[in-house]
Amino acid sequence: MENKKNNVLLKLFTSTLYLSAFTFGGGYVIVTLLKDKFVDQYHWIDEEEMLDLVAIAQSSPGAIAVNGAIVVGYKLAGIPGVLLSVLGAVIPPMVILSLVSMCYVAFSTNPYIAAMLSGMRAGVGAVIASVVWDMGRNVVKTKDYINIVIMFLSFCASYFGGVNVIFIIIAVALFGMIRSIITGKSAIKAENTVKEEFAGETRISDQEKSAGKTNAFSSEKPSGKAGDRS
Repeated sequence: MENKKNNVLLKLFTSTLYLSAFTFGGGYVIVTLLKDKFVDQYHWIDEEEMLDLVAIAQSSPGAIAVNGAIVVGYKLAGIPGVLLSVLGAVIPPMVILSLVSMCYVAFSTNPYIAAMLSGMRAGVGAVIASVVWDMGRNVVKTKDYINIVIMFLSFCASYFGGVNVIFIIIAVALFGMIRSIITGKSAIKAENTVKEEFAGETRISDQEKSAGKTNAFSSEKPSGKAGDRS
């Protein structure tokens, strides 16, 4: 058991280190890479859990790449998983940015570096589009029309209305909490109703059994008296 846990921790560290080292273009790019690694390859979590983890990472302060590593690491291995996944996610950008900052002037005016970054932006756009497609498709697959409408309205509010993403996240979080409370109360009420109906049916069944025993005893008792008189 201990060896298995150590193996998971080692894979978690090497995976986040590898993904962080080759992730360019912001935290959203690492989402699809985390999905490929932890959902498709290792099968540690499923797609629905991945969506929940991404939602938590997005709604928490800080970089989404680090937040995603935190929630995935905690889900898989608790506090040790958090520490190793954060360490793996932080080391590559810290080293790369330290080196780039030392040669920033040369990099900023180098046409080859500028062309390389321009090409990377195009690739990053495609990766982010893939993330949006995968996450949106999973929401549609749930056939929960309320979530689909929320997704559409959130996009319209952000893209067309220019609403700050922070306000959108707060609004949908509050809506989800209220909806969960209402749904939970409805489920509890339905469960109590089923229990009451079952209890009522049980009482009726017990009464019918008692009545049946009483009738049987009453029908047997006169026949016994008749036998005594004879």
